[in-house]
Amino acid sequence: MSGTIEARLAELGVTLPEAPAPAANYVPSVRIGDILYVSGQISQNAEGLITGKVGADLGIAEAAAAARACGVSLLAQVRAACDGDLDRLQRVIKLTGFVNSTPDFTDQPRVINGCSDFLVEALGLAGRHARSAISAASLPLNVAVEVEGVFQVR
Repeated sequence: MSGTIEARLAELGVTLPEAPAPAANYVPSVRIGDILYVSGQISQNAEGLITGKVGADLGIAEAAAAARACGVSLLAQVRAACDGDLDRLQRVIKLTGFVNSTPDFTDQPRVINGCSDFLVEALGLAGRHARSAISAASLPLNVAVEVEGVFQVR
């Protein structure tokens, strides 16, 4: 039987993928007590990587959708770290979002809202969090967005 969070995701039409494997010499998450640190999740969906420079190749709406995809991957990592039980997630503590953007692009917060809004929509008040939204000259594999997160779990 699906848990409460998984049921809410289903209502939103979201099916979590398997947690993406690390692309290098690091682990997908580290847990210390009830705090779970999840490595940066790059923008990708079922079709593949979401790439491009925001402000040149992608507009804000497309980039926000890429950030939302990062949020889906973050929840997949939390589920994997909680032995498949996403209902062990108590709250989102902090997100740090990186936007592959042109030097003159200044709407990084609007892009990372794609991830933030998704987490609040999926988790309610437990999805509200502290956050940073940062521009990057480039990101791995030319992805548009990368987001890392800190979560409280039980």
